[in-house]
Amino acid sequence: MSIWLDQNSKVIVQGMTGSEGRKHTARMVAYGTRIVGGVTPGKGGESVTFEEQPVPVFNSVAEAKAATGANTSVVFVPGRFTKAAVIEAVDAGLDLVVVITEGVPVKDTAEFFAYAREKGTTRVIGPNCPGLISPGKSNVGIIPPNISGPGKIGLVSKSGTLTYQMMFELRDIGFSTAVGIGGDPIIGTTHIDALEAFEADPETVAVVLIGEIGGDAEERAADYIKAHMTKPVVGYVAGFTAPEGKTMGHAGAIVTGSAGTAQAKKEALEAAGVQVGTTPSETARLMREIVRGL
Repeated sequence: MSIWLDQNSKVIVQGMTGSEGRKHTARMVAYGTRIVGGVTPGKGGESVTFEEQPVPVFNSVAEAKAATGANTSVVFVPGRFTKAAVIEAVDAGLDLVVVITEGVPVKDTAEFFAYAREKGTTRVIGPNCPGLISPGKSNVGIIPPNISGPGKIGLVSKSGTLTYQMMFELRDIGFSTAVGIGGDPIIGTTHIDALEAFEADPETVAVVLIGEIGGDAEERAADYIKAHMTKPVVGYVAGFTAPEGKTMGHAGAIVTGSAGTAQAKKEALEAAGVQVGTTPSETARLMREIVRGL
């Protein structure tokens, strides 16, 4: 099993004809993701060839969905066009929209996420995220596909590079789905959303949660875990070595006083029964021990 993405997902790429869209579409196609079309306004009727197979380009998401039956989109358009691209995908009724683009204005994210929530039909992941992968089934985004295989661990992470490291560290066990939710101040899918889905997935036996300094998402996830999770969760919080009083990383990693520090997040998670590693490798070791005992 997997969450949100599997071998039946029909994926379109918004921005497929651009350099980033083309490059990552080639990687997704090579992995076996069912890429059924691209969307670039004004280029409808053209096609781009990947693995000797032409992939059609459409002028709009609605056209692409009507022609291909697509239910998922991955967005590689520049930041200033991202809001319009997501709203277009929501209006077309897609199930899942994965926004890879970084540098999206927070106001735009707030507006397209509120719009998607109001419509109630489309899950948005991102922006500024690596996407998600259900190993052996489908890969949507920029996660390296060859670092881990299918298995029984779920992974939800704010950090793209730590997603990759954790997948590599636990490649001997493998993953049902790994979800990079992004680290912007406002994101479409949270730790809690992923935890809920993994709890409901019968073949996910345990979950790794990766957070980072700034905000209170991990504290809220800890409350959810304590109240609702029956499966073991192992955590890691990036930023234990961040100098006090210094702003680190991107806009989501802002610490105010003691709120948002790695230590405060670690304590909240541990109070909810989560084992928290102080390094990614220790976190992987903790998960390995848990899976061995199940």
